[in-house]
Amino acid sequence: MKNTYTIALAGNPNVGKSTIFNNLTGMHQHTGNWTGKTVANATGKSIIKGIEFTFVDIPGTYSIMSNSEEEEIARDYICFGNPDATIIVVDSTCLERNLNLVFQIMEITDNIIVCVNLLDEAEKKKIKVNLKKLEELLGVPVVGTIARDKNTLENLKDTIYKVCKGEIKPCAKEVKYMPEIEQNITVLSRKIEDEKNREKRSVQNKLLIEEKEISKKMYRWIAIKLIDGEEKILKSITENFELDLEEQEIKQSLEEAKQKLEKRKITSKNFKDKIVSDIMKRAEDVTKEVCTFENTDYKEKDRKIDKILTSKTFGIPIMILFLGIIFWITIVGANYPSEILFNIFNWIQDKLIALAKYIHCPTWISNLLINGIYQTLTWIIAVMLPPMAIFFPLFTILEDLGYLPRIAFNMDGFFKKACCSGKQMITMCMGFGCNACGVTGCRIIDSPRERLIAIITNNFVPCNGRFPFLITIATIFIAGAFAGSNKIFASVLSTLAVVIVIIFGIFLTLIISKILSKTILKGMPSSMILELPPYRKPQFGKILVRSIFDRTLFVLGRAISVAAPAGLVIWLLANIGIDGKSLLSIIANFLNPFAQLMGLDGYILTAFILGIPANEIVLPIILMCYLKGGALVNIEDTVQIGQILIQNGWTMLTAINVMLFTILHFPCATTLLTIKKETGSWKWTLLSFVIPTICGIILCMATNLVYNVLVVL
Repeated sequence: MKNTYTIALAGNPNVGKSTIFNNLTGMHQHTGNWTGKTVANATGKSIIKGIEFTFVDIPGTYSIMSNSEEEEIARDYICFGNPDATIIVVDSTCLERNLNLVFQIMEITDNIIVCVNLLDEAEKKKIKVNLKKLEELLGVPVVGTIARDKNTLENLKDTIYKVCKGEIKPCAKEVKYMPEIEQNITVLSRKIEDEKNREKRSVQNKLLIEEKEISKKMYRWIAIKLIDGEEKILKSITENFELDLEEQEIKQSLEEAKQKLEKRKITSKNFKDKIVSDIMKRAEDVTKEVCTFENTDYKEKDRKIDKILTSKTFGIPIMILFLGIIFWITIVGANYPSEILFNIFNWIQDKLIALAKYIHCPTWISNLLINGIYQTLTWIIAVMLPPMAIFFPLFTILEDLGYLPRIAFNMDGFFKKACCSGKQMITMCMGFGCNACGVTGCRIIDSPRERLIAIITNNFVPCNGRFPFLITIATIFIAGAFAGSNKIFASVLSTLAVVIVIIFGIFLTLIISKILSKTILKGMPSSMILELPPYRKPQFGKILVRSIFDRTLFVLGRAISVAAPAGLVIWLLANIGIDGKSLLSIIANFLNPFAQLMGLDGYILTAFILGIPANEIVLPIILMCYLKGGALVNIEDTVQIGQILIQNGWTMLTAINVMLFTILHFPCATTLLTIKKETGSWKWTLLSFVIPTICGIILCMATNLVYNVLVVL
């Protein structure tokens, strides 16, 4: 008798699957109102009636016919992961589309529980689902839920327990295809089963075979995939079931099946289409029997909103407006908490210095720990935390509303012209928070070629670590030059400058993507299938918790982890000297001639290089160099920062080139390591480093050249 059970959670994207997973396990898997949120299996445990259940949240997918990485992960786990049961979460407001996946999984296993979720939204739209009738038609348990309401999950838990304990025995009713296909599937599946049984009787393979039993339902599915001929799936079948599909009798039976089907004009090219067509027809028939629609115009409100938000005329301007509003609120709102944090950290620093003196700590050790590591950490926290605590909740609201897929839809035409995927825009949106997260999010892109393009160019979108620097420079030089003492106008100008820089980054992303598509990553753009989810009311409480803990603190923790050793290195470079000059000054002087060609100086370029662990420390390094100090300085007043920069030769040209190089330089260390992990290749990691850096150098040089020519003229 088993004491532990494994349950897989499958479903289309955006059906509340991860929310159900979180409520069942108590974990906090990130959920959102757009497709492709789960791109790897997440696991969590729960105790139901004294029995331990392990739940596996597999990627959301519309199909298990292996068109994308998510589909492959989902398919492989359901087929070869041996879960004791599979819960298929479906959206009650669009049951027909969701049943396509249900019927595909029913071809593989009987141990299925269909969870009809979002019943509250169905009720609002006056959609009624006859759950009992649906259960009869499918032959498996059907449970209605509202994922956000934990109380509605008790019935689901009870059903899970009964299925695993054998108290409920599902008998999934697979789709019956056209007679010609059914006949050949039956013959071929029997031949595969006979071959497996022959191997099973072999002494050599006996023990191995007993570990992997194959059900009759699975033989039928293998036969379908064998006729379909998709190599990836067949390779997985061979490896996981130790099944020789190249055996002569199987090959002969397969050829006979193909010949018979071809006589009926069913070829390898249209076989899958026939299968899908029959599945869709069955899904349509079942939906008609179990669903009633009192209001046939239940989507009319969403359509009216989409006519505006996704229109060719207003779609992109509204996107830019939303972006501007978010950044404006962030810029205005972050100043005061940053100042408070700086004051607190300065007070603590004074106490630490006093403590060091009291315990007679060696001066170099106290300077290293306090002026080196501590000041670096406190700068990052004071600069990063407030804008992130504002930006992430605002951005998450757009996500929960369902607006992010609309952005991808609006930009799809531009990305197609660049021979890449419109989904790349979603990964860029993720990059606003953290480029490492954006790189990971590239898994939602089906095409490996387009996925690589998105990974390489993700750094053109400024992450949260670069925003404070961009905002500070824009406030000092752009707003300061044109807004004077008018704070509101200054904040608007600063926002506008940052938005323009971001738009330029997106424009450059398209150009570089096009170049990559015509050179080292040649190919044509694939078609994009992207669900536009219904607009939903954001859950502000969950948004706040999720954005603070899952995003803000995660990114901040990452920055702090690399900032501590970076602070140590920076302090050593600033305080160890040769012939009366610090190593930092020596490096800066060496780089100065090249930096001047870019409209910068040696200290600025040195700061960018030393800032590779975390972009957040670039500005404090620059200030430390200019002040000839041996430690980073906490200066929260933009006026004072501006005075220091101007006294050291900064002009409007310097500010513009710094802003350009901020979005066009090498990714941070965390992002580079993430790229290596995602691509498995140092080649693509190196290209991700080199390409934006070269773009930044060339652009800054061009800007500097044009400016100097115009001044001379």
